[in-house]
Amino acid sequence: MKLHGLHHVTAITAHARDNHDFYTRNLGLRLVKKTVNQDDLSAYHLFYADGAGTPGTDLTFFDWPAAPERRGTRSVTRTGLRVGSTTSLEWWRGRLGSGDSVTERNGKPVLDFEDPEGQRLSLVVDDEPAAAVWEQSPVPAGHQIRGLGPLLLNVPTFEPTDRVFRQLLHLPNIGTYPMDGRDVHVYQIGSKPGVARELHLRVDPDMPAARQGAGGVHHLALRTTQADYHAWAQHLAESGTPNSGPVDRHWFRSLYFREPNGILIEIATDEPGFTIDEPLERLGETLSLPPFLEPMRREIEAGLKPPA
Repeated sequence: MKLHGLHHVTAITAHARDNHDFYTRNLGLRLVKKTVNQDDLSAYHLFYADGAGTPGTDLTFFDWPAAPERRGTRSVTRTGLRVGSTTSLEWWRGRLGSGDSVTERNGKPVLDFEDPEGQRLSLVVDDEPAAAVWEQSPVPAGHQIRGLGPLLLNVPTFEPTDRVFRQLLHLPNIGTYPMDGRDVHVYQIGSKPGVARELHLRVDPDMPAARQGAGGVHHLALRTTQADYHAWAQHLAESGTPNSGPVDRHWFRSLYFREPNGILIEIATDEPGFTIDEPLERLGETLSLPPFLEPMRREIEAGLKPPA
């Protein structure tokens, strides 16, 4: 029963068309799945990833007409995206028109920036090779985003979240580094080290709680396999952790729970993947629905805004 890294991050946009333009044209990611929020059929759920939709590269968005996020604690406050070198960081700095300079965080060169709705992102240098280059990307192959990097979480109290990470999820605390006068605790997901498999936890008891909205993160997901999925479901149940129970999302299987400071965490399987219902070369081109929603396709399409 193992976790292997970050699976995806799901955030909120109030402007799906502009969101699509920024993440595909500016950041050069591929739209690998255009579907709907299975719990709110009036909203798109857009998945951006590498060329093959590899688990661990997905940054996804619910399209909700939400007010902007009120920033605060009890939330994921920054999402890392991996690139291959400091040369790439400088290339990206020019492309994004970022006034920020390249800095260092936990020993890694980083460039912080925001999307048009204020979603806080960082490009992080990582020497792990890309899983799948997207040949049609406007970003040259050598500078393309390779997947998710560390996620920065902010909570008001350390012990409850630390206990869940170490004891429930078996994530070791592998060190700390300073940020704005406070320590950030680093947890490793799985046995292999690297920023693609890290959660960073910052404690700030004086910050007000975040109010979820556009430009903020809805939840984070951690990778497992179908072979371990039911063991995780049993483990959550036997630990007394309130959770969703098994949820079939068609492209992956999920389990959801909130850690004690309120951040929503999903455990998601790598399999079966996005090519279960679309060929690799056509991913994301049309509205994809899981089989249980296909009988409602006409009504769903009628209730959506113009396509992203």
